[in-house]
Amino acid sequence: MSLDVVILAAGQGTRMRSTLPKVLHRLAGKPMVRHVIDTARGLEAERTHVVVGHGAEHVREALADCRVRFALQAEQKGTGHAVAQTLDALGNGKVLVLYGDVPLTRRETLRGLLEAVDEQHLGLLTVTLDEPDGYGRILRNEAGEAVAIVEHKDASEAERAVCECNTGIMAMTAAQLRRWLPRLSADNAQGEYYLTDIIAMAAAEGVKIATAQPARPLEVEGVNNRAQMARLERAHQADIAEALMAQGVALLDPSRLDVRGTLTCGHDVEIDVGCVFEGEVELGEGVRIGPHCVIRDSHIGAETAVEPHSVIEGAVAAGHNRIGPFARLRPGSRLAVGARIGNFVETKNAEVGEGSKINHLSYVGDARLGRDVNVGAGTITCNYDGANKHHTEIGDGAFIGSNTALVAPVSVGKGATVGAGSTLSRDVADNALAVSRARLITKDDWLRPVKHKDY
Repeated sequence: MSLDVVILAAGQGTRMRSTLPKVLHRLAGKPMVRHVIDTARGLEAERTHVVVGHGAEHVREALADCRVRFALQAEQKGTGHAVAQTLDALGNGKVLVLYGDVPLTRRETLRGLLEAVDEQHLGLLTVTLDEPDGYGRILRNEAGEAVAIVEHKDASEAERAVCECNTGIMAMTAAQLRRWLPRLSADNAQGEYYLTDIIAMAAAEGVKIATAQPARPLEVEGVNNRAQMARLERAHQADIAEALMAQGVALLDPSRLDVRGTLTCGHDVEIDVGCVFEGEVELGEGVRIGPHCVIRDSHIGAETAVEPHSVIEGAVAAGHNRIGPFARLRPGSRLAVGARIGNFVETKNAEVGEGSKINHLSYVGDARLGRDVNVGAGTITCNYDGANKHHTEIGDGAFIGSNTALVAPVSVGKGATVGAGSTLSRDVADNALAVSRARLITKDDWLRPVKHKDY
């Protein structure tokens, strides 16, 4: 049977104290609702429907690149009313209802739930909690069969003593949903149409309620405030850390790691504390990442050392490199094998050749450096004229003295030397020496001006 996934994402989330729709708050670097959409994709859903309401345009814009169908719940009248907005767009197979603020449900848990669904069975995900206050309770008959869900506000004292709770996640056939949704009533404490009321309807028709539980409650925990958001973030990062360590990655402190995307590691990788990885990051064998580094959408080749407090974005290091400390590699930076980028060096759209070094306090942008180039401290490529970017070319074995300004477009030949303190605005031939300095003037017995006292 085909599968439709309906994701409820219309709530305002007032307890977040934010103008941003709740489902757009980020977990591990991406909006919570995207985690749920990824889960639907992993289940091979034929159609994914996102029900929007509060901040609908913001949600549509944030998900513009996702293959989803949007349904508008103009008034928030409960979960049943929300799902009803998708009825006309559903197929004729199974339907799974998920929530945009419940981001960590595992696909394996949901597959088990879906397998139980047919015209004689409805699937319901429940969870047993030590402190169930606020949750709907699962009511079972003498045979132990689930027959109804009662919301906490509508429950009696005896019903509130039940610890098996409703997660809101359920699966059924589209035919069942079309049959039951129009019969929902808002005659309850909240004045809303509860999707959970279809459980009693199913039981009344003799449809069995097939219940399942997640491996741990964290999978079905929703986010209503900043504290819950932080708790889920740390729990998710702990799972990532455990997976990395199982693969052989050495994490000096697993509790101080943030992966906001995908991190792929070779053997014998070591990551120190406080590091953040965003987007798609690959670390080759034997890579060592020092403390408090940020690496985004980059490939770091084997046996490279990234020293503390370095920021790397959109860069490729071929291997056996040394980067930092306090280095910044901006998009388009390409380091050949053995190239070195030192402290307080910034590169952008720069190719640094094999064995070349930019060790101190320099900016190299829109440039290509050959092999074994040495760039002295305080060197900059003046690549921007206020309107356009220009290129600098430095040949193999060139030596650039400290405090040099290379005014692009300009090239320095192979084996050339540029004297310290030069401003270079013309090309330098192979093996030539270029020096451009102002004439030194000295005055003996110079008296420094003295500040006069005000009376």
